[in-house]
Amino acid sequence: MISRRRLLGAAVGAGAVTLAGCASGGAESAPDSAPNTTPSRAAPTSAGPTPSPSSAVPSASTSPSGSASPSADAGPPRPRITGTVAEDLEVPWGIAFRRDGTALVGERDSARLLSITPAGRVRTLGTVAGVQRPSAGGEGGLLGLALDPDDEDVLYAYTTTAADNRVVRVSLAGDRVGRPRPVLTGIPTSTHHHGGKLLVAPDKTLFVSVGDAEDRATAQSRTALTGKILRITRDGGAADGNPFGNRTWSYGHRNVEGLAFDAAGRLWATEFGDKSTDELNRIVRGGNYGWPDVEGRSDDSRFRSPAATWSPTSSCSPSGLAVTRGTAFVGALRGECLFSVALDGTDAADPVRHFGGEHGRIRTVVVAPDGALWMTTSNTDGRATPGRNDDRILRVAL
Repeated sequence: MISRRRLLGAAVGAGAVTLAGCASGGAESAPDSAPNTTPSRAAPTSAGPTPSPSSAVPSASTSPSGSASPSADAGPPRPRITGTVAEDLEVPWGIAFRRDGTALVGERDSARLLSITPAGRVRTLGTVAGVQRPSAGGEGGLLGLALDPDDEDVLYAYTTTAADNRVVRVSLAGDRVGRPRPVLTGIPTSTHHHGGKLLVAPDKTLFVSVGDAEDRATAQSRTALTGKILRITRDGGAADGNPFGNRTWSYGHRNVEGLAFDAAGRLWATEFGDKSTDELNRIVRGGNYGWPDVEGRSDDSRFRSPAATWSPTSSCSPSGLAVTRGTAFVGALRGECLFSVALDGTDAADPVRHFGGEHGRIRTVVVAPDGALWMTTSNTDGRATPGRNDDRILRVAL
């Protein structure tokens, strides 16, 4: 394991957790009473009839991205940290694995793109141009990453610019970071609630989580880009089979930062609540997840209730999500831990807490090609006191 900062230096000289009923107070923790600093948006509209909810994502012969098949008779996973992959990083956020096991890792604030081998060799490839460094307490920057399923020298990135949030395509030919080419632009931005997760689907479309950008009413609009999980083509258009004839796949979201498929191809998401409840949701086509009208479970038939929840929000603030071996693994920022949630089809068990307070804020959680988890700390993001060698990527065996 080699520190990125050392490498550059050499180069240049618990709260309660409950099933379906809980609370969360975070932007990643800022309340929704923050002033609206976003550009103008489409007014909330009702666009056509509500489709019949379906969890089915159009399939292909490839296995779902971000998931791993459970082992026979494996039993419940028991996570244990087996080492540090890299350290001295600056808010590592997006991670995308190449076929050889090397990871591309984006630093949120610096917009640097790193190459990290399974053995921990860190190399800086360059900086993604046009990314605006977040203001103090802000959550924008270089966020989610996803490799093109047909060409691992093409990277998709969710970024914050001075004008908007956007999805861009970056060439990595020769391991050099090319100039970003726009895929989807004009996503309203703000200080908080960017969303930012990218996930390639089995049919090679791209799922994009977009926060409400502190304009909560837009989450109930089926046409506004904010407060949504979008499903787009790799050119940025609306994917065939979307429920409303546009880019929207599901709506009524506050701030989703975690997306993952399970082994059956079902889509799951982690969502920051406001004043009462953080959520783990099973995402279905055309589903309305209630924000800002409800947090947590609701008896209103218009809204989908979460599979699992956390309350109070200080106990979790769920960011990263990985699903493997029949279990959802959730990185908790304010909760400073990793949660495991056993899944049984569409049902979820009570969350179980691991590593509480041992490593500070936990952000991204991904399944590595060897079946282990990579888990990033987020202690240099301005909301914690960094420890020695923060931020780090930890390897978690199951």
